[in-house]
Amino acid sequence: MNRKALLVEDDAAIATVIRAALEDEGFRVDACDTIVARDAALATGAYGVMLTDVMLLDGDGLATLDRVRETYPEMPVIILSAQNTLDTAIRASDGGAFEYFPKPFDLDELVRATLQAADSRKTAPAVDADPAEGLPLIGRSAAMQDVYRLITRLLNNDLTVLILGESGTGKELVAEAIHQLGARKAAPFVAVNTAAIPRELIESELFGHEKGAFTGATARTIGKFEQADGGTLFLDEIGDMPAEAQTRLLRALQSGRIRRVGGREEIAVDVRIVAATNRDLLPMIADGSFREDLYYRLNVVPIKLPPLRERTDDVPALARHFLVTAAQDGLPQRSLSDDAARLLSNQPWRGNVRELQNLMLRAALMARDDVIDAATVEGLLDDGAGGATSSRDIAKAVEQWIATASFPEGEVYHSALAELERPVFCHALQKTGGNQVKAARLLGINRNTLRKRLSDLDIDPDSFGHS
Repeated sequence: MNRKALLVEDDAAIATVIRAALEDEGFRVDACDTIVARDAALATGAYGVMLTDVMLLDGDGLATLDRVRETYPEMPVIILSAQNTLDTAIRASDGGAFEYFPKPFDLDELVRATLQAADSRKTAPAVDADPAEGLPLIGRSAAMQDVYRLITRLLNNDLTVLILGESGTGKELVAEAIHQLGARKAAPFVAVNTAAIPRELIESELFGHEKGAFTGATARTIGKFEQADGGTLFLDEIGDMPAEAQTRLLRALQSGRIRRVGGREEIAVDVRIVAATNRDLLPMIADGSFREDLYYRLNVVPIKLPPLRERTDDVPALARHFLVTAAQDGLPQRSLSDDAARLLSNQPWRGNVRELQNLMLRAALMARDDVIDAATVEGLLDDGAGGATSSRDIAKAVEQWIATASFPEGEVYHSALAELERPVFCHALQKTGGNQVKAARLLGINRNTLRKRLSDLDIDPDSFGHS
């Protein structure tokens, strides 16, 4: 192992801390703070590893990294950056960086990576990836840095990815980034929301069907797997996939072959699978509604997207980004005041990034001035708070009702719950014409749970239409 390291860092305090930590591990460290000094040092000494900041006193260290890699192809390079965007992470990956550390970083992790780099004497191959410009993955929070680093590690392989996160956190955007920045970018990216497809059609949608396979199949149709051949298939809301379709999906993933509905021929397909869900799949495995073997087939590389309430530092940048895209779509050009940005950062954002985007679209449309101030944002938030106000009113009404109702001792919970559940189930059945599959999906519960509760509550789904 070559324990000689070159540290290129223009922040003296950071350089001192890194140098001391590496010297404690037996490294001999040369330090400099400019591109010119870096090139001079490289020309005079054989280094086992180089650690470099991106923005240096005399320019962009990443912009000249290609030249360094060509001249010293076996020297691993570790990138340090306060420019904590997906674009920076991708540029580091493109440049063949051994590792990328956004600031602030964990010093112990940096030391471990430096030891590994010095031992390896080689870097990962460079990726021919497009710039991340235009990919709306925005944020410099620590949580998003973890997401960016995972994405960059997925660009040189076809590992299956399972994206986990609440609704509105941007799961499809992550899937698109993995595809657009990877080796399959020239091939199709096909997205399918498995929750939006009727149970009886989902296998046809995924695998295609032959003419005459079922009533209405008037011609051969290729499914999403064949459409995505050579590219990426994004399976959104995978937790809502019916059991029989899960079985066929598992078989396709295991064999790399599919069979159209009604067909006999097996067809080889080459697709990368990226799946996503807003549900916790482990309890679903326990109750038998999701296959355990399919879960482990999909959960090769999990990416957990943080809810917006856990990355509030990113809210102002996201809000301003949405105002820019709104103007590009024909809405008035607006800017956001600092007071308005602080107000937005203090909201709970139960609908996550999607809720923020919708609010900024309304702001761009309805604001009276070019600068959206805190008063305008507060008014828009109040306009959209009816549901929250109604929820408080309902909770207060329920509390008063329970206090005055006469329930037998030991039956308060079950009796009150039954009365509260009844209108919820009736509403779902009314909305879906009595279709229990759709009603269960609307409610976000298992179909068997719905059937049991309808029976317990003596609710007849046939009275709402077809069953």
